[in-house]
Amino acid sequence: MMEALQLFNKNETYNGFYIMLMVNRLQLLYFFLIMPRYLIHPYMIWVIILVGLLSQLNILLLSRWFLTRFSSDGYNGFVQLFGKKLVRFLSLVGLFFILLKLFVIMLGFTEIVQIFMFPATDSNWLIFFILLTCLYVAWKGVGKTIRFVIISFFCTFWMFLFFVFFFFPPIAHLSDLYPIIPMELTRDSWKGILLILSSFSGPEFLVFLGPWFKANNRTFRYLSYGNALTVIEYVTFYMASLFYFGSNYLSKTPFPIVTMARYFQNPVIERIDMVMLALELFNIVFAGSIFLLLFYGASKVVNEKVYKPSSRIGFIFSVFIIFIGMLLVNEWIWKSDEKQVVLLNLQIIAGSLSYFAVPIIIIVAMKIKGVHKHDTTKEDG
Repeated sequence: MMEALQLFNKNETYNGFYIMLMVNRLQLLYFFLIMPRYLIHPYMIWVIILVGLLSQLNILLLSRWFLTRFSSDGYNGFVQLFGKKLVRFLSLVGLFFILLKLFVIMLGFTEIVQIFMFPATDSNWLIFFILLTCLYVAWKGVGKTIRFVIISFFCTFWMFLFFVFFFFPPIAHLSDLYPIIPMELTRDSWKGILLILSSFSGPEFLVFLGPWFKANNRTFRYLSYGNALTVIEYVTFYMASLFYFGSNYLSKTPFPIVTMARYFQNPVIERIDMVMLALELFNIVFAGSIFLLLFYGASKVVNEKVYKPSSRIGFIFSVFIIFIGMLLVNEWIWKSDEKQVVLLNLQIIAGSLSYFAVPIIIIVAMKIKGVHKHDTTKEDG
């Protein structure tokens, strides 16, 4: 008999520091590498800040969820809140959102790696090796995958500091930030707003990891720290892009952030952009591992096998299905510019929808169930 995996065993819980890191890293995935190309207009700086403030409302709702006994009960908590049939339906819907986000960030990052690092390598092989690394991390279980965020964070968060260099003359010209007030919102502007909304998504997936987090009155503070750091990074990357390219030429390059990184010169390391991409892989692996675990967990809920031990063959089979699906999407959709745009737009809409819908649905369900203060946890650790 195949030995059971300990994927979802809860051996310990993690404090707000881990929640802060996970919020930030899940928001800084593939889209930040292409965001400046689609924003174009300098006044989008204010949109980033405003969406960041709006994201705080979601963070507040999420923190309220983490304080409830339903969150710490995991699957059973969701069943108590929504009922078994509705949980199965929501899990089925969730599979689509998980797959879509996983496909876009994995295929998008793979494309960048192929262009800037391994132009002669077939992208399908890159997908295979990255997904295999995600499988290795996820194989260790939810607890160790959460711990992996520390490696992901400290390998990548400092990168935006390099781009502060572009804020100083002779590269920077204040005129590159004009107009700072929009005279009208074009179709491109609305697309940019949706892209920013989607780029802040990611923290909503943490609601399914409630049993592994210590809930206390400081949870909102840590969630807010992660979200605020994301705002700072997005604004820094975007302003640096405006100073380097100017709004007239920003849309001409497909990957402005990586292109800018090639500008850095160092007597020891010639291609700093390659180093940054190699380190960014840690973040992609972390996020990919989380999504693999969530996909497998959701599929168990859909198939009513929640209480059965996780099997090696079952987990490998689910990852294999994802791998085959990713290869097909890569060949049939991603390699075509027109179809790639359609998939990106779909993820932009789906990301915006999931980020705002998940907290609202949960809070509304809590109100209907009449969850009061005495139903929340009061840990201070």
